[in-house]
Amino acid sequence: MSHSTRERRVFSDEFKREAVRLAKDRGNVEEAARQLGIHSSLIHGWKKRLAAKLDRETAFPGHGNAKDPELVRLQRDYARLKEENEILKKAVGIFSIRPL
Repeated sequence: MSHSTRERRVFSDEFKREAVRLAKDRGNVEEAARQLGIHSSLIHGWKKRLAAKLDRETAFPGHGNAKDPELVRLQRDYARLKEENEILKKAVGIFSIRPL
């Protein structure tokens, strides 16, 4: 009996990330897989694992501190605008009072 033994290929994490990026850039996993000479199911699997890993790393940043500086800036701006809005509401109330 002759067995066709195929050597299992091992891909680096960098290759996997680049394959996922290429598929995303192309908008077509199958095309990217053909270009790289691999089966599209590999890219689909890597894509899922990468997304799951990113979700785990960013889902709960811990200690209630946002890690994203843009989010921190937006929250600070929101608090400032909310305070300014309250001041304007009070001013409208004060200036709306008409003397009898």
